[in-house]
Amino acid sequence: MSKKPWRSSRWLAICWALCLTACANLPPKPAPMLSEGDVRLSGRLSVQVAGSSGRASGGNAGFELSGNPKVGQLELSTPLGSLVARASWREGDVLLQTPDSERNYADLDELTRELLGEAIPVAALFDWLRGQAWPQAPSHALPDGSGFEQLGWRIDLSKHKEGLILAQRPSEPAVTLRARIESTH
Repeated sequence: MSKKPWRSSRWLAICWALCLTACANLPPKPAPMLSEGDVRLSGRLSVQVAGSSGRASGGNAGFELSGNPKVGQLELSTPLGSLVARASWREGDVLLQTPDSERNYADLDELTRELLGEAIPVAALFDWLRGQAWPQAPSHALPDGSGFEQLGWRIDLSKHKEGLILAQRPSEPAVTLRARIESTH
């Protein structure tokens, strides 16, 4: 009999956590309509920025990236699937929505710089996640043929067939972006 109170308190804790998670969730919004050349990718994303104190910052999230560098949307969710952030953009306007607020930015670089401490080239990310260099900037193949370098980043595509992409910027502060592509539409 002593196990019943433990089970009920455990169940109550789980329900309470789910309720709190639901309260901190963004409402769903349809992804932008796709045009010729647009993409819709989803999966898991991890970003780490090396700190000056030796400690890294960053995080992991589920993601859905849709559209293109000029008009698009990036949604980030928790491992349980709660939508915690949505960035949507069109030329000259970037909006970040979280459960607590909405904020506008001049461009995607300003948004990622404020959130992560460093700019992530989201425009190039559309192509990098599809295993190709961004056509708007020069790139150089890696000597071992495992990927390419572009915009100061090293893009490792050695596991691209398994849906894994690794992008690293070695200059200080070093940034590592890992992506597992689970779905392409």
